[in-house]
Amino acid sequence: MSEDFRANAKQLMQGFCRVCPICNGRACIGEVPGMGGLGTAASFHNNVAALAKITLNMSALHGVTAPKTNTTFLGTELKMPILAAPIGGAQFNMSKGFDEEAYIEAVLAGCEDVGSLGCTGDGVPAFIIDAAVKSLSQHKGIPFIKPWEGKELYEKIDRVLACKPVAVGMDVDAAGLVTLRKMGRPVAPMPVSTLSEVVSYVHKHNNTPFIVKGIMTPGDAEKAITAGADAIVVSNHGGRILDHCPGTADVLPAIAAVVHKRIQIAVDGGVRSGTDVLKLLALGADVVLIGRPVCVASVGGGREGVKQYFTTLNQQLNQAMLLTGVENITSITNEIIYHV
Repeated sequence: MSEDFRANAKQLMQGFCRVCPICNGRACIGEVPGMGGLGTAASFHNNVAALAKITLNMSALHGVTAPKTNTTFLGTELKMPILAAPIGGAQFNMSKGFDEEAYIEAVLAGCEDVGSLGCTGDGVPAFIIDAAVKSLSQHKGIPFIKPWEGKELYEKIDRVLACKPVAVGMDVDAAGLVTLRKMGRPVAPMPVSTLSEVVSYVHKHNNTPFIVKGIMTPGDAEKAITAGADAIVVSNHGGRILDHCPGTADVLPAIAAVVHKRIQIAVDGGVRSGTDVLKLLALGADVVLIGRPVCVASVGGGREGVKQYFTTLNQQLNQAMLLTGVENITSITNEIIYHV
């Protein structure tokens, strides 16, 4: 991302994000709301550390000269296996007075420009879902709805389904969000039986795929499959809901082994480069979601900032694939990871 965008973001995000050279959660411990990690921020730190300890087997003795990064996620063709994670609440998480509509429009449009997908968030107040619906009516994207109780859940699902999205997701891990509790709108964990009803409801509308976000164990992955989900997101919500969770890169291999290609797997958490993307794909993910750095790109550079950031990520991924001898996304295996 252009240093101009970073400098602009640093000004606009004062009091919310320091736009550190390395986004690792060390300078924003406990800053929730904001861009930090909950409590000691151990979960945030663990996400970054789990990826950092993984190393790759370099190889330049092969015939790969032009790696291809295109892939398919839930039936949608993508030019890269990198998506913008669902984040909402720009005004109280990113920049005071920042316009929610401008934020999410930049994310969805910027991702669309480079052949990727952006996801939208949900929350309190109502302008978060309003901005999501407005942008989803104009751009491809994946809305994520929180596990609200009662009619509010289905009212919001109906609103996003009307936009004919690529898929609908639910971040079930939002059950622990401090921000919602502080606003008097706590949400609770969801039984598999209830989740199954939600998945079935979404499937009945043009057979729209359903994604469950917030999976951190093989057992929960099995539960999501039992409920009928088409994909999961391995995620600890960026370290913002439960302190002392393992990093997502640490739990991904066991989850991928249990899922065994029955449904698709996305993952987020501490991803900062195209090389990180390659590591997670080698560990079993189909696509990778990125959160905080996309916020910086959007706030600091708008649509062009997001476009430039994703272009850089894809170039880094391409280079990493070239130097590990990987021709395309489907040929990525665990063999490119160095094992002691």
